[in-house]
Amino acid sequence: MSELASLSYFEALSAAMLLCDEYPNSVFMGQGIARAGGTTMSQTFYKVRNQKLIEMPVAEDMQMGMAIGVSLEGLLPICVYPRWNFLLLAANQLVNHLDRLPLYSEYRPKVIIRTAVPSTVPFNPGPQHDDNFSMAFETMLRTVQIVRLHEAEEIVPAYKLALERLGSTLLVEYTDQYKNERANA
Repeated sequence: MSELASLSYFEALSAAMLLCDEYPNSVFMGQGIARAGGTTMSQTFYKVRNQKLIEMPVAEDMQMGMAIGVSLEGLLPICVYPRWNFLLLAANQLVNHLDRLPLYSEYRPKVIIRTAVPSTVPFNPGPQHDDNFSMAFETMLRTVQIVRLHEAEEIVPAYKLALERLGSTLLVEYTDQYKNERANA
């Protein structure tokens, strides 16, 4: 556990992605994950096997719907939305389907969702990209667990729990914690 305490926020996220990569039947779905993207998150996938990375178009609702579908077929999707504002576009699938399916059917989809509260310094992405909807979604979601990742040492244990959990988990990171770190690929 002491080696986790020495990891930076970025290194812990990269380690968590490698942990998910090692999980049987895991796949990663999102924008800027299979090709170097412009988001801070993109570089945390540098150790993940390329065949597990599914680059998605800008179609957030479709992406979440696909993640739910592949989870029902036995895969474990790690569904990546670089900002809360992008995940907001998938709210229909997240709230009405992923979260509610276990309440009204025998289906038990398991999706790990990764999103972030973006930093506004040194570059402000603007009001259409800088929100934190964690509290609002905590009131909407009944079965999907939300975990806020404020500190680096919380990241790997939170992903281990998400991998072990029977239901879906939404992990929220804070890009101001990255401190402009870059992967040493």
